[in-house]
Amino acid sequence: MKNLFSNIKGDAFGGITAGIVALPLALAFGVSSGLGPSAGLYGAIFLSFFAALFGGTNTQISGPTAPMTAVSMVIIAGIIAANDGDVNKALPAILTVFLLAGLFQVGLGVIGLGKYIKYIPYPVVSGFMTAIGVIILVTQVLPSIGYYPKDDAEFVEQFKPQAQELILETILREEAGEGILVLDNFKETINRAEQITDEDILKESRTLAKNEASGVLGAIKVFPRAIQQINWLELILALSTIFIIYGFKRITTKIPSTLVALIVVSGVAIAFGLNYRPIEEIPAGIPTPNMEIFTSFSISGITPYIFTAITLALLGAIDSLLTSVVADNMTKTKHKPNKELIGQGIGNSIGAIFGGLPGAGATIRTVVNIKSGGKTRLSGMIAGLMLLFILLAIGPLASRIPAAVLAGILITVGIGVMDYKGLKAIPSLPKDMKLGPIKLSSEVVVMLVVLALSTFWNLVYAVGIGLVIASLMFMKKIGDLTAQRSDVKPLKKEKYWEDELDFPEHLKEDVFIKHIKGPLFFGSTSDFQQLAAQIPPKATAVVIRMGRMQYMDQSGLYAMEDVLVDLRKQNINVLLVGVLSQPKYMMERIDIIPDLIPKEHIFSNFKDCLTWIKNNVKHQE
Repeated sequence: MKNLFSNIKGDAFGGITAGIVALPLALAFGVSSGLGPSAGLYGAIFLSFFAALFGGTNTQISGPTAPMTAVSMVIIAGIIAANDGDVNKALPAILTVFLLAGLFQVGLGVIGLGKYIKYIPYPVVSGFMTAIGVIILVTQVLPSIGYYPKDDAEFVEQFKPQAQELILETILREEAGEGILVLDNFKETINRAEQITDEDILKESRTLAKNEASGVLGAIKVFPRAIQQINWLELILALSTIFIIYGFKRITTKIPSTLVALIVVSGVAIAFGLNYRPIEEIPAGIPTPNMEIFTSFSISGITPYIFTAITLALLGAIDSLLTSVVADNMTKTKHKPNKELIGQGIGNSIGAIFGGLPGAGATIRTVVNIKSGGKTRLSGMIAGLMLLFILLAIGPLASRIPAAVLAGILITVGIGVMDYKGLKAIPSLPKDMKLGPIKLSSEVVVMLVVLALSTFWNLVYAVGIGLVIASLMFMKKIGDLTAQRSDVKPLKKEKYWEDELDFPEHLKEDVFIKHIKGPLFFGSTSDFQQLAAQIPPKATAVVIRMGRMQYMDQSGLYAMEDVLVDLRKQNINVLLVGVLSQPKYMMERIDIIPDLIPKEHIFSNFKDCLTWIKNNVKHQE
């Protein structure tokens, strides 16, 4: 506690500054997610405070981030669509998924997985981050020009037949569930169908129109219609926001340009009474918990989203720990990864209960905090309290912010979040694989696959597929390298090891030596299994040198067993030299030792093995 208050002045200034910087981004991410600006603000308040209080990075400022919002947006859209397009009806399920993601993060920290996050390949992260940028850019083009598909009467009109069909399906499904959908009482169904109003059909049609235009593909699909219906005022507000964000940075970086753009453009729009589209209303007062998460909870309703919640938890973990590394580099400190995950999980869980958007450690806000004097966890807690103060003090005024201003802010976020370092490296990365006649870099392939799948299909699955492809390519590379370094050759052709120089000349055709350099695992077993086939019939002994083989997995173990069985059938003696503890333990578990290799054929060094060879191997003419 003493350390917490050791830098009150610096932490107060850092936290207040970071909180102010977080305000426009929290509002923008909330609007982008589909839950509204209040969800972004609530998420920033609770996550910033509790992640700082319980986390393992002293200067971390947490809140909604571009990657977390992009994945949340997909989750929200899917659950709303499954609930007849009704946000209020879908909200408990959405927040339950966010709560689960937070609890999974706590679990990741408790079981100590924080230190393993660093093993996620860079091409996967690079492709994902660039896709996030593309998704934000493309999806924010429509609101920046003032086009909203659900307000396009002509576009909505074409969905009315489908809307009527869906409404009727809903009635039939509900009556089937109530047990009243029977021929004798079909009048009830007809009565309910007759009560469908034009307003009901229009509402459903608008939902369908909005869903049709969602995501990158949807935005591209309706873009020609949007261009024909540009709202020039909205476009000017968005462009002015973007211009100020980039232009003000040239004047000074001490004042956040995003905040300046928000205040200036919104102030002008409000002061001159311009006919713009405002963001959704932000509820006044202190946030209250959404108890429907618990009262309407059902295992069956949440089961389809378990994997999604796990993915959201992992993404938040990666996002946060990358920011922790940045903070470490700036402050010359060392964060505690598992504690940080527990803090993030607690923050996201509490935020979900209060209707907040999930988030993670935010790099820009953390850097601002450090540069403004923040040094302890108190700075992150103050940032959360600052946002709560802003909510209570100017909540109604913030509801008058133009939607186009937040679209402009998000466009700059989309441009900034892309991984330009990874993109620039594409031409220079070594082309280590062939696709037909074309040579490609495996790193680039992984990055582009993740980028394409994330942008046009599904963020969650794209990361999983990217990890699988990257892992398979890595395994192949390691397998190739292992095989390359440990070729099976007659002693005359293989490079001598120092202790083999005195090997008897007359026995060099009768004894083969296999040098295993590196692990024997599933990526290298096929080459090892060729050992028996490469040894001529006149050979009477094979020496397998295992002093540089530190590890053997189950695939390697069974490959070893197969080779030893084949050699035994040929009446070839197998001698093992320098067997290390892990491979020896594995071979003893399935009785390779002593059933196939007696203990007298296992030597701690080559000198003892050579003595056995001289005494027992006879030269074959």
